[in-house]
Amino acid sequence: MSGHNVNVCDIGDDVKEVLKKFRFQKHSSNSALILKVNRQKQALEVDEELENVDLEELQDILPSHQPRFIVYSFKMDHEDGRASFPLCFIFYTPRDAHMELQVMYAGTQRALAATVGAPRLLEVREIDELTNDWLKEKLAR
Repeated sequence: MSGHNVNVCDIGDDVKEVLKKFRFQKHSSNSALILKVNRQKQALEVDEELENVDLEELQDILPSHQPRFIVYSFKMDHEDGRASFPLCFIFYTPRDAHMELQVMYAGTQRALAATVGAPRLLEVREIDELTNDWLKEKLAR
């Protein structure tokens, strides 16, 4: 992509490093890495890293009027007794979020998805849609 697009936030090496570590660490429970856009710096920052957290619990942690990117390692138990930890990339974008912020997040999501290496992007508009059941259903497709 040539030319500098104002709406794309910088994904710094520090954030890339955290993402890489999160991707390759051996998770034993549901884990979340929450990323946010710093509007002043036009850069992506790590908001929180949480171990052993269900999506339902994230509903209380996420801000209700600001978008967030959530990289989520989800424990799926299989019928044969194995567990796998698919990496999910969730873009939470509340309808009433500030327009300029929404645009910045939207502009950054593709670059971030490539960095995360998660197979697909799941989008959520309403905070109470964010549940383990919702995620299981998405992953089953």
